[in-house]
Amino acid sequence: MENPNAKRRRFLSSLTGAGAFLLGGSRSATARPETASTQPTDVPSYARLQNYQTLKQSSYDRTGGNRDFWHINPGETIDVFKADGPGIITHIWFTINAQSEHHLKELVLRMYWEGNEKPSAESPIGDFFGLTLGNYFLYQSALLNCSSVKALNAYFAMPYRRSARISVTNEGAHPVGSFYSNIDYQLVSALPSDAMYFHAQYRQATPTKPASPPTDTNLTGADNYVFFDTRGNGHAMGVTLGVVQNSENWFGEGDEMIFIDNDSKPVINGTGTEDYFCGAWDFGGGQYPFANLYNGAPYMVLPEHTAGRYCLYRWHLDNPIAFRKSLKFTIEHGHANDRADCFYSVGYWYQSEPFTDFPKLPPVSERIPALKLS
Repeated sequence: MENPNAKRRRFLSSLTGAGAFLLGGSRSATARPETASTQPTDVPSYARLQNYQTLKQSSYDRTGGNRDFWHINPGETIDVFKADGPGIITHIWFTINAQSEHHLKELVLRMYWEGNEKPSAESPIGDFFGLTLGNYFLYQSALLNCSSVKALNAYFAMPYRRSARISVTNEGAHPVGSFYSNIDYQLVSALPSDAMYFHAQYRQATPTKPASPPTDTNLTGADNYVFFDTRGNGHAMGVTLGVVQNSENWFGEGDEMIFIDNDSKPVINGTGTEDYFCGAWDFGGGQYPFANLYNGAPYMVLPEHTAGRYCLYRWHLDNPIAFRKSLKFTIEHGHANDRADCFYSVGYWYQSEPFTDFPKLPPVSERIPALKLS
């Protein structure tokens, strides 16, 4: 019988030969160093020449004092960013000192590209930053975080060709005493032709409506909760979701169902709400909050009981969900939509068009999370 070690040596030798082929052939052990390529291939982008102008717009005190914030009265809108392009917003930071306990739901963030009157992003400010139930908690992810103390950060790249404007509106009844802002951006000579426009949309269902009549199956997704529904050419980046349970037991048997370029049949079908958010087994009964780069359930209170609260997020940085004509991003609320909980969400995506028509934002009184007992 042949020595197994001999087989193993031959197998490893074949791998070595294949590796040498993929790398462009073998090199003699006595080759002189100067015969190697002089062009480095592993220099990271941040160590290379940067061909842009780095800028920031902030709420700093224009008089040179220390009043580095804006005051926002009830009903007032302020522009926290306004620039001509081409450029790319790279980072947004806000922190807020407000009298109202509901200011994360009362302040509305909007983003406008290329001078359009309709926004490409529209959301209560807390929901946009993943605080979908209107309260602060610390978490970290690849694209959004809430840092200590009450510091809101977003790292989505937001390209624009001609102009960009970001506004904040106080829809509450009380003034915002101190709104601090720092927005980092780059001016560039030109954007690539395939650079797309950032979009974000807030939606809610308070509560979701169970399928009628009740059913054990759901093939069409007709009664699903909709994160967003858009027409055009682009790709989805992810969602944030806040849930208030209106009844007992686990809320998350619902599957994501994503319709791509065809509204009649989902192309993507998942296996459960916690699975879509890359957790498992009902997040261990809610015992194990987590905040990873691409997915998290960082906030869980009274899980699986009436009045239970969850904040969740999922990013598709590893595999953005591409569409050419349309995308309808949905999820069931309970198995085959058998539950009536309150959902509050933001969907994030890029598309070639600089705006879309959003449904009218619900009034403040309806945006504040509350139990809806039947």
